[in-house]
Amino acid sequence: MPKDQGIGASTKRREDVRFLTGKGRYTDDINLRGQTHCVFVRSQVAHGRINAIDTSAAEAMPGVIKVFTSADFAGKGGVPCGWQIHDKQGNPMLEPKHPILAEGKARYVGDAIAAVIAETLEQARDAAEAVVIDIEELPAVVDMKAAVAGGALVHDEVGSNLCYDWGFIEDNKGAVDAAIKSAHHVTTLELVNNRLIPNAMEPRAAIGDYNSASDDYTLYTTSQNPHVIRLLMGAFVLGIPEHKLRVIAPDVGGGFGSKIFHYVEEAFVTHAAKVVGRPVKWTAQRSESFMTDAHGRDHVTKIELALDKDGHFLAIRTETYANMGAYLSTFASSVPTYLHGTLMAGNYKTPHIYVNVKAVFTNTVPVDAYRGAGRPEATFQLERVIDKAAREMGIDPIEIRRRNFVQPNEFPYQTPVAVAYDTGNYQATMDKLVQIADIAGFEGRRAESAKKGLLRGLGVNCYIEACGIAPSNLVGQLGARAGLYESATVRVNATGGIVVMTGSHSHGQGHETTFPQVVAEMIGIPEAQVEIVHGDTANVPMGMGTYGSRSLAVGGSAIVRATNKIIAKAKKIAAHLMEASEGDIELKDGKFSVAGTDKSVDWGSVCLAAYVPHNYPLAELEPGLEETAFYDPSNFTYPAGAYACEVEVDPGTGKVTICSFAAADDFGNVINPMIVEGQVHGGLAQGIGQAMLEAAAYDANGQLLSGSYMDYAMPRADDVPFYMVDHSCQTPCTHNPLGVKGCGEAGAIGSPPAVVNAVIDALQRGGHKHVTHIDMPVSPVRVWSAMQG
Repeated sequence: MPKDQGIGASTKRREDVRFLTGKGRYTDDINLRGQTHCVFVRSQVAHGRINAIDTSAAEAMPGVIKVFTSADFAGKGGVPCGWQIHDKQGNPMLEPKHPILAEGKARYVGDAIAAVIAETLEQARDAAEAVVIDIEELPAVVDMKAAVAGGALVHDEVGSNLCYDWGFIEDNKGAVDAAIKSAHHVTTLELVNNRLIPNAMEPRAAIGDYNSASDDYTLYTTSQNPHVIRLLMGAFVLGIPEHKLRVIAPDVGGGFGSKIFHYVEEAFVTHAAKVVGRPVKWTAQRSESFMTDAHGRDHVTKIELALDKDGHFLAIRTETYANMGAYLSTFASSVPTYLHGTLMAGNYKTPHIYVNVKAVFTNTVPVDAYRGAGRPEATFQLERVIDKAAREMGIDPIEIRRRNFVQPNEFPYQTPVAVAYDTGNYQATMDKLVQIADIAGFEGRRAESAKKGLLRGLGVNCYIEACGIAPSNLVGQLGARAGLYESATVRVNATGGIVVMTGSHSHGQGHETTFPQVVAEMIGIPEAQVEIVHGDTANVPMGMGTYGSRSLAVGGSAIVRATNKIIAKAKKIAAHLMEASEGDIELKDGKFSVAGTDKSVDWGSVCLAAYVPHNYPLAELEPGLEETAFYDPSNFTYPAGAYACEVEVDPGTGKVTICSFAAADDFGNVINPMIVEGQVHGGLAQGIGQAMLEAAAYDANGQLLSGSYMDYAMPRADDVPFYMVDHSCQTPCTHNPLGVKGCGEAGAIGSPPAVVNAVIDALQRGGHKHVTHIDMPVSPVRVWSAMQG
C-alpha cells in the first residue's frame, strides 16, 4: 500500500486549495492606502540617442503627481550583474551600467525612458502618451556575429559589443585539437538554440512603499528570491541599508527563471515611493512583459564530436555565440558559461572537451536564465551531434550512447569540465526507457503511419544536469557575487505545532506540501501540524530563493539541519522528564521513549515543557524550542535521464505531430511522487514548446516581431501528448541529507533534442537522407522546406 503521509507519499498540494478557489494573494491583489499608479514610457526604437524629454504636457494632465526621467536618479547605481566572468586571458567581462531609466541612449525596444505616476492607472496611461521624447534613431545591431564584427556599438563607453570571450577549460584546448585532428571520424553540426519568451501566467508587478516615520522601505514584488532583490537593490542601486528594506514576494504565478532577477521597475517604485510620499504600484501588461521580461536561450553554436572507429567519443569542441541582449541581467553571464560548459560531458566518458563562448551585446531584450539555464543548451548541442554521428557511422542511436556511458562502478566520476558526478546509473534509465516507450514495437507503429501516408520517426536522447547550485566557495571562485547556501528556522510552539521559515520561495513547486512531509517524517507527527512561511525578508533569515532545482536539495537540507537541532534539544527535555540518559532516548511516531523500557512521553508534552518549564533542566537548557540552520552544499546534484519521442510528419505540409513521449528520470530519493510527475509534465511541455512552436523574432531594425500571442506560439493541450513518466531508477545523492537531486528543470532540458531527433529520423526513414538537421522550432514551413532540399 502506498504511504499516505511523509516522505514518499503523493500528498495533495495544500496550497492548491487557495489557488483553485481564487483566494491566492498575488502582488497585483495588494492595494495600499494612498496608493498611486505607475506607467513607464518605453523606447519604440531599438537604438536611439535621447536628445530631449518634454514632460510638461504630461505633468499638467489630471491626476498626474510626477513624471520621472533619468535626471531623478542622479547618483544612483545601475542594476548589477550577479556573476563576473573572466575571459580566456583572465580579463574581467565588460560590464556597462544598466540604469533605472535610460541615460543618454535607449538600447532596445521596451527600454524604460520615463515614468508617469498618477492617482489612477488610466490617468497614468493617458499622461504617458503625452510625454514627448526627441530621440535620434541609430543603426541597431541584432545579429551576434555582425555585432562582434564591427556593428553599431550598444554601449559606446565600453568600446565593444563583445562582453567576454571565454574558454573552458583553456588547458584542454591543445589536447582537444589534437584528438579531433587524429580521430577516425569527426561529426560537425551548426545549430541555433532559439530565443524564448518565458510567459509566466502572472505578469511581473511591483509596489513600493515608504514609511517616513521609521525611514523604512517595503517592496512587494513578483520574485523568486526576495532576499537577493533586497541585497542587490539596497546595496548596489539605491543605497538603502538592508535593515531598512523589506522585500515581500507573496503568491507568485510562475517564474521559470524570469522572476529571479532584479529588474529596474522594482528599484523605480521603491525610490519613487519616497519621492512622492505615497505607495507606487506598477503591473505589467502582457505586451509589456514580452519586451521587458528577460528572454531565454539565444545561442548559435558549432559543435564537433571526434570518435574512434568503434564509435567511442574522443573529444568535443564547441564555439558558441551567446546573446546577452542590451544589458547584463542578474545571472546572464553565468548561463552560457558555468551553467553550460560544465555540462558538455553529458552522461558520457569523453576524455577531452573544450568550450568557447563569446557573449555579445545586441539591441534586444536582455537574456538570462530560463528553465534549465545553460543545461538545455548544452544537452541540445551534445545530443543532436551524437545522433548525427550515429547516422554517419551506421550505429544505432541507443547503442552509441550505451557504449559511451559513464558506468555505475565509475562513480564518483570526474569530468574534464570541472564537475564531478557523485552517483548515477545511465544504463538503468535507458533500460527503463526502452521498456516504457516500447521501442521494440516502433516498427509496427511506423508501418501503421505509412498506411496513412505519414512518416513516423523515433528520437532518443539522454540528459544530465547540475542543479542545487553550489557550493559557495566554488561558485565564488567562478565569479558568483553571492553565496548559494540556504537557510531555515524551525519554530515549535507550546502545543506542538511547527512553523518552518525557509529562504526558498515557492512559485508552483509545492513547497507548502513537500517541506511539511519532510519535517513530519522526521518527528512522526501529522503534516497538518507543520506550516511553511516564505517570501518575506522580515520573517525569514537570509535566503537565496528558488531556481536551479535547488528547493529540496539545498532549502530542504537546511530544514533537515534545523529540525535535527530541534530533535536534539527535545531529546534532552524528554530525558529529563523521564529521568533517563539522553543517549537512551528514541523518537518514533511522535513519541519519545527510553530504549528497552515502557517509559515514554509524547511530542506535545515535551513541547509544552519547553515553554512551561516547571519541570525543566534550566541549568542545561534555556526555555523555548526554536532553531536556525544554514546549509551550503559540497557539490551540485546530478539528475539524469533518458527520453524518447515519436512523431508523425505529413510529407505534404511538413506538419509534425507528437504521437508519444516517454521520460525515464533519476531524481534520487523522491519526496512526493505526484508533485515530481507534475514538474516533469510541465518541463516537457516547455521543452516541446521550444522544439516545435516558440521563437522570439526580431527584424533587422531591432523591432520585436513576436510581441504578442498573435505572433508567439505557445504550446496548447493539443500540441502535447499524454506522457509516460517514470522515476523508479533512483540513485540517491550522496552529499545531502535527503538524497534528493532536483526535478523541476529536467523535462525542459531533455525534451527538445528528443523531438528534433525524432523529426530527423522520420525524414531520414522517409527517404530524405539529405536532411541532417533542422533548427528549432521545427515548424511546418521549416520541415517542408528541408524536405524540398
